[in-house]
Amino acid sequence: MYGGIIAPPLIIGNAAGVSPAEIGLLVACCLFVGGLATILQTVGIPFFGAQLPLVQGTSFASVATMVAIVNGGGGIQAVFGAVLVAALIGFLIAPFFARIIRFFPPVVTGVVITMIGISLTPVAANWAMGGDAKADDYGSLSNIGLAAGTLLVVLLLSKVGNAAISRMSILLAIVLGTVAAALLGMADFSQVGNGAIFAFPQPLAFGMPVFEIGGIISMTIVVLVILTETTADILAVGEIAGSKIDSKRIANGLRADMASSAVAPIFNTFTQSAFAQNVGLVAITGITSRFVVAAGGGILVVLGLLPVLGRVVAAIPTPVLGGAGIVLFGTVAASGIRTLSKVKYDGMNLVIVAASIAFGCIPIVKTDFYAGFPTWFETIFHSGISSAAIMAVLLNLLFNEFTFGNTKNASVFSAAPPRMVKRDEICGLIEGDHFENGKLIDKEGYEIPVVSPDEFEKIQTGQIQMPLPKLNQPGLEH
Repeated sequence: MYGGIIAPPLIIGNAAGVSPAEIGLLVACCLFVGGLATILQTVGIPFFGAQLPLVQGTSFASVATMVAIVNGGGGIQAVFGAVLVAALIGFLIAPFFARIIRFFPPVVTGVVITMIGISLTPVAANWAMGGDAKADDYGSLSNIGLAAGTLLVVLLLSKVGNAAISRMSILLAIVLGTVAAALLGMADFSQVGNGAIFAFPQPLAFGMPVFEIGGIISMTIVVLVILTETTADILAVGEIAGSKIDSKRIANGLRADMASSAVAPIFNTFTQSAFAQNVGLVAITGITSRFVVAAGGGILVVLGLLPVLGRVVAAIPTPVLGGAGIVLFGTVAASGIRTLSKVKYDGMNLVIVAASIAFGCIPIVKTDFYAGFPTWFETIFHSGISSAAIMAVLLNLLFNEFTFGNTKNASVFSAAPPRMVKRDEICGLIEGDHFENGKLIDKEGYEIPVVSPDEFEKIQTGQIQMPLPKLNQPGLEH
């Protein structure tokens, strides 16, 4: 998730036209605030923090809107102002979001968790290709081969009998992949020594925030999306970790999310949210301790204070992260499928799952699908996670909460009932009876005549004779 944290400041900084040194400051601030937000979310204080193994970081969902604010003439100060106000609004409405827990049964949470994994897959694929579409080697066999090698190492280390190595398979694969890349000349550590070794993030380094109504409205819509995604991540991690998730816990998590986002602009950074990437890591390692993730937050704080360490981590080749990301994000989808396996597919649950996943995949497979829609609509539904979550919640309300007019198994989408046999249809069978080539055979090999109810009655009353049994072995009739 390191790459996920540093991507937004790189994009926004370049869009705003700030200097490379200022972009470096943005990156350091994002790491610093992300680490503090992670500690708050995992360790928690009264009313703040879900106390789950959740990594917090700079939300990528807000990037497009922030670029639009910058391009609108407000500059990066307008971005900070919009984030500050929108986060405070999100903080006020967080308890409302917490009360929607009853509308997230397994048929909804399973869809959302599955879509988290599916929506992250293009990210892993982009990393595997090199990360920079303008680079000459983007999509080259060398990049994809490095990603494939990293993926292979993850799988092989997961196979070994040592539990500690299996749990560290992701980390070890990234280290080994980076070493291999360095030997092949695909990793560049030349810039690690350039720049300050220690630097504390300077508050309001870009000046006071600027408040523009248009930017605030747009960012508030983004905050609604972030609240939805963070709720989904809390539910996903709770499901994997086996922790009870109630409205109070969700409210505490969302308050920590929005409090961190409100403080972030003071330290020159942007909206914070729970990172979906971490869901996969929790699932694949089986390590569900929130204190382990809190220690990870401490590492992020150190990286934010020591830019030299951040430069070391930044030197990890993107294809290596892509190879690890494939299995991480696939594990998230698999966790969602596991949740969906608990769903009873009677009534309309099948169409809820089908329509929600398909709806969520639309912006993933066709990124410009909503280009002609109003900006606020595109902002919400451009996220496959948000699209699937909204559709699943609405369809669950329509079919499972408002049951008026429902008819069991009336829909063509309803799953067919399981095969059944009436008790009186098997009462005549004894041990050893079996079907062979469409015939009912007893344990001695003789065919048992199968008759209709009418024939059965006539045989019982002597009106017709019982057919003689035949040995089901040709040539042995004598």
